[in-house]
Amino acid sequence: MATSNAIDLGPVSTGAVTARPIFAVGAVLLGSFLANFDSRLFSIALPDLRGAFSLGFDQASWLSTATTAMQILIAPAVAWLATAFGLRRVLGIPSLVYAVVSLLMPLMHHYSTLMALNIVRGLLLGTFVPATLMIIFRNLPLRWWLPAIAIYGIRVGFSLNFGVAMVGFYESQIGWQWLYWQDVVIAPLMGLFVYLGTPAEPINRSLVRNADWGGMLLLGAGMAMIYAGLDQGNRLDWLSSGTVSALLTGGAVLVVLFLVNEAFVAKPWAEAGVILSRNIGLNLVMVILFSLASLSNSALVPDFLLGIAGLRPVQISPLFLFAAALPILAMVPLSIVMVRAFDARYVLIIGLLGFFGAGMLGTQLTHEWTAVDFIPLLLLQAVGHAFSLLPIIVIMLSNSDRQHATAFSAYLQVIRLGGAEFGVALMSTWLRVREQIHSNLLGLHVSNGSSHVSDMLARLTTGFAPHDLSEAKGRAMATLASIVQREANVLSYIDGFRLTAWCAVAALIVLSGMTAAPSGPFTTSSQRRLQRNPEVGSRQ
Repeated sequence: MATSNAIDLGPVSTGAVTARPIFAVGAVLLGSFLANFDSRLFSIALPDLRGAFSLGFDQASWLSTATTAMQILIAPAVAWLATAFGLRRVLGIPSLVYAVVSLLMPLMHHYSTLMALNIVRGLLLGTFVPATLMIIFRNLPLRWWLPAIAIYGIRVGFSLNFGVAMVGFYESQIGWQWLYWQDVVIAPLMGLFVYLGTPAEPINRSLVRNADWGGMLLLGAGMAMIYAGLDQGNRLDWLSSGTVSALLTGGAVLVVLFLVNEAFVAKPWAEAGVILSRNIGLNLVMVILFSLASLSNSALVPDFLLGIAGLRPVQISPLFLFAAALPILAMVPLSIVMVRAFDARYVLIIGLLGFFGAGMLGTQLTHEWTAVDFIPLLLLQAVGHAFSLLPIIVIMLSNSDRQHATAFSAYLQVIRLGGAEFGVALMSTWLRVREQIHSNLLGLHVSNGSSHVSDMLARLTTGFAPHDLSEAKGRAMATLASIVQREANVLSYIDGFRLTAWCAVAALIVLSGMTAAPSGPFTTSSQRRLQRNPEVGSRQ
């Protein structure tokens, strides 16, 4: 690929390499894991938090939507904010505010107060992941980059699975309040590591004076509105709801205005041309497909066990800890070694095949599956996480260019958060629609009164007759209806697993269209040998 088409790493070279890299790595570890763990804990524990805060279903739903929408509002601008104001100001001070908000959250029970605190919490949470990635390239020595990126990358898979175990532990052992209070310790510790691991930087007043504030606000607000529409769409039946229609339409208008603003403003903040490079564009599509393929782990397995099988987080936490979270940690060192030795595209193939295998294994699901039956599936998902996100990040950064760093970071954050929400909205709607279809098809067999149905009703009626003969037939019909509902749900989850498998196949097709990255800090050892001895490559 011609290097002129690359999009640079951005403010990678503008920072000073820290004299205490271990603290910088600690800041990356805590910041990136903090954001993902908090989001995961909130989603898993939301049914219990509804009871703890005395919230209705709709109230809790909007609470969740507002928190993530605020992350999307701020996340695209974080790279620019860190460049203009310095990482210490962007991460250090917000970490202390975040700790205070986390301390107060379990103590509040008035809905408007909870909503206000969740909005503030979401804004602060949205800064942690983008800013910690910048620490790696601005302040760490080159030899630390891959391990630090690996830490950053595995936060997704590890938090998805270990988060289930944490919710089970907190709720059963020390109290649900620690879902929030853990951050009273972790967030200030992250802030301390930022101050110890990154140098003091003056405010770039020239950059602030020429800031494209309008562009940042338009993109952030537009994507936040689109996210809110997608998040509420399945619950409110999409465009039949005026609220969803207004959010999606309003968000789309703001995004169009953002593009117009970037075309005419003197110093655009995030010109759209930065994503027109072939590898960059394909890799952004890859991020979306990765989000869809990984839904087999983030949504389907836990939702089936919690919602369909009726288990509690504490009952399934050992499964996710030992069959998914720990295997991911065990495989990450191998992933780092392979990315150092081979083209990251080849490593990514392993991860995508892991998700494909997990999806296909999930199509064998039946209502008789217990938690133990999911172990092979979770192990394949662990392979997917361990060998996917690190090479995706490496491919992305290998094709980047410092000239358009903040613009590239803005679009990356939009795709990272927006793609994940698009996947969740798609899967939720897919499961609902498929369940309705299967329920209708199964119901047709019941209404036709086949011999199998008649035999089942007779056996159920006989079973209920000794308890209450007058109601035996009604109870038999209700039991048969619940069986139909159960099987319709199982069939819809099978369709969901099949969808994730095909998304992994689509990702492999997209990967086949990517070309080799230009020479840079992530050039593999085999590529360096070839560059030193080009005649070897010509003979081959």
